[in-house]
Amino acid sequence: MINTVLVANRGEIACRILRACSEAGLNSIAIYAENDAGSLFTELATIAVPLVGDTIGETYLNQQQILTIAAEHGADAIHPGFGFLSERADFAQAVIDAGINWIGPSPHAIEMMGDKMTARMTMKAAGVPVIPGEEIESEDEAGMISAIVEASERVGYPLLLKASSGGGGKGMRKVEDPANLEEAIKGARREAIAAFGDGRVYVERLLTGSKHVEIQVLADTHGRTIHLGERECSVQRRHQKVFEEAPCPVMTDGLRARMGEAAVMAAQAVDYVGAGTVEFLLASNGEFFFLEMNTRIQVEHPVTEMVTGADLVREQLRIAAGEPMSCGNLMMRGHSIEVRLYAEDATNNFLPAIGPLAVFRAPTGPGIRLDTGVREGDMVTPNYDPMLAKLIVWAPSREEALERMRRALDEFVVLGTTTNIRFLRELCDNRDVVSGRTDTTLIERVWPNGWTPTYSDSSLDSALMVAAVSESAGLHRTQAQKAESNDGPISPFQTLNRRYP
Repeated sequence: MINTVLVANRGEIACRILRACSEAGLNSIAIYAENDAGSLFTELATIAVPLVGDTIGETYLNQQQILTIAAEHGADAIHPGFGFLSERADFAQAVIDAGINWIGPSPHAIEMMGDKMTARMTMKAAGVPVIPGEEIESEDEAGMISAIVEASERVGYPLLLKASSGGGGKGMRKVEDPANLEEAIKGARREAIAAFGDGRVYVERLLTGSKHVEIQVLADTHGRTIHLGERECSVQRRHQKVFEEAPCPVMTDGLRARMGEAAVMAAQAVDYVGAGTVEFLLASNGEFFFLEMNTRIQVEHPVTEMVTGADLVREQLRIAAGEPMSCGNLMMRGHSIEVRLYAEDATNNFLPAIGPLAVFRAPTGPGIRLDTGVREGDMVTPNYDPMLAKLIVWAPSREEALERMRRALDEFVVLGTTTNIRFLRELCDNRDVVSGRTDTTLIERVWPNGWTPTYSDSSLDSALMVAAVSESAGLHRTQAQKAESNDGPISPFQTLNRRYP
């Protein structure tokens, strides 16, 4: 039984969890750093409690402070969301030791799947196919270099160096020439130590032209483990996903069954409980290989919810309370696409941007969902991840879903800070995206010298800002003026994101 859930996170995912708690009739606690005071997620909770400290380490990563707040305010469960402490086995154990329900898998499962080399060896033992490569046991730099040099001759080039505790592309290096191997190992090791405090690096064969396909799994404490189909997340920049969809455009019933079975085997190999994602690389010949398992709710979980009708966060709450999952034999229906809206400059290597959300106008209409933690008037700061929102659409077919996403992006207006909306809009017209021939190299392959907007005019942005202010003041065009347009009423905002010939 769960009555009160503390959400150990912030922003968009905190909003998502807090709304699920409200719908489930549960009390909720939001925790917030001083620079998040007044944020949307703090207003969705039953109570919001400030964290003491200035840095992320002193606030959202401060395990003891979070546990103290949970005890003082009667939380009997903690949901970590994604990021921050969500995949920290020591935090999960501390929550359990405090007599609080941990909404996630066991510390053992988190630890097993969080260490990439341990995960590879576990998957091998379970019969799940892994990318050809070798685990390197040595933690000494000289020994590691020697072992990887030997292993590289067996693995072959091009190859990929990966940090054992890595994620998000940190501690990862692509090596095509043996002459560059030693320096790449040192670089990967330095980055891994800085990011994770763990300098272990292993080697895998680099599979080019592959798709990144992941399987959503659910497991409860009543002995049931299922998968809910796949998501394709191949379109990435700097190893971070920007465009996700379900189902995968090239998936067949037979391939889905095999990948789903492998994902269930992976979860069962570590006695997994809760919602998790098993990620695979899918080669053009239909072979697939285990990549990693994310022991938490994923950023892209909405597309699975849209095509299956499941509420994955509600299922997490049920499972953590000891109840059986409510999902039956779910079928994937229609097609869903998600894009990640970032405050970033796509023309400058996707570097993060800051500034006020002077205008934040999201699209509406059938089949459109927006998951966000911001609203008009908020300030985008450099303190946290620059993702502003996730725009998700659903339609009966992939072609219709793409058209709906184009329309939604045409209507989405954000002014005051730089965003990637125009890049996302152009991405929807890319011929490889339209045909479903995406792979993990798409962005660097299509825009090797960086993305440049097809149409760019700073005066347009200024005009749109004026239009936004005018609309806010109620200065709309009259119906008679609208009727004069042969093309029908077109908002001036739509020109901001459209692709121009």
